[in-house]
Amino acid sequence: MTISFIDFIYGLTHNIPLLITVILTLGVILVNGWTDAPNAIATCVSTRAITPKAAILMAAVFNFLGVFVMTIINANVAETIYNMVDFGGDSGEALIALCAALFAIVLWSTAAWYFGIPTSESHALIAGISGAAIALQGGLKGINGNEWMKVIYGLVLSTILGFALGWITVKTVEFLFKGFDRKKTSEFFNDAQVLGGAAMAFMHGAQDGQKFMGVFMLGMFLARGEANVNNFIIPIWLMVLSSAVMALGTSIGGYKIIKAVGMDMVKLEKYQGFSADLAGAGCLLISSVVGMPVSTTHTKTTAIMGVGAAKRLSSVNWGVVKEMVLTWVLTFPGCGVIGFFMAKLFIQVF
Repeated sequence: MTISFIDFIYGLTHNIPLLITVILTLGVILVNGWTDAPNAIATCVSTRAITPKAAILMAAVFNFLGVFVMTIINANVAETIYNMVDFGGDSGEALIALCAALFAIVLWSTAAWYFGIPTSESHALIAGISGAAIALQGGLKGINGNEWMKVIYGLVLSTILGFALGWITVKTVEFLFKGFDRKKTSEFFNDAQVLGGAAMAFMHGAQDGQKFMGVFMLGMFLARGEANVNNFIIPIWLMVLSSAVMALGTSIGGYKIIKAVGMDMVKLEKYQGFSADLAGAGCLLISSVVGMPVSTTHTKTTAIMGVGAAKRLSSVNWGVVKEMVLTWVLTFPGCGVIGFFMAKLFIQVF
């Protein structure tokens, strides 16, 4: 089942709940653009391989390509997010609970962005809708345990594999280019970093784009009174809309996150930035192919840590890392609790 663009536009002008849901969902995607998407281009900007404006344009193009290509090949990530929680039953109350979850996600992520902390929008999304589903269904029956476990597996995978691939990749690059003229290799890695940034943007679209489109489809079905849709097809117009809004968010507020990830955590040379991008993109590709939702922020930052640690542990600013890890740890209970109470409040009020 899918929704055509004409039906979507008609619904916006005749269905107020749908209009509100779409505004909130696009708000979450916009926040993802300025808190999560900048991670994809953080290293190539911080090493001055490409200018911020050019990097944002590149990210917009490759985010869309990632969404489009991966969704055609495999839409398992979107389906996992869609089926992770139970918003069945009364479609009106379910829609109110979903809107409360989206409001909680925007609130949490905006606060993290204000302090320049690269919180995981993926984790916030999962926590927010889970808290709302628990509030809606009156307990853990609002959670699909089998689908939720994929998030836990993804959390472990992105941490271990991201760090390990970062360490292995930079060591391999150093071995292969040992003895080469440094000036020539610097020029090569300058171009390679741009390609690495494009690969990361592509995989960000493949992962995060699918997550938010899954929630978008859920909201549209609920607004139409369809609470029990099990199968759906993501329309191309939604891919374009999500990518455009994500790019807008990156252009508005991405620099704070670029600075935190690409500059403050580890001082990177161009070959190290390329290694981090290659490792992060590889980890995201593996996760997307198997349909496992992982955090782009989490994956990229652990890859950067692995690259820095390959030189020496002191190369990593563990104070910045501690702040990031604390934010990741707090996101699940923090955003989940906010989503729960917002859903309870919204259902009572509306």
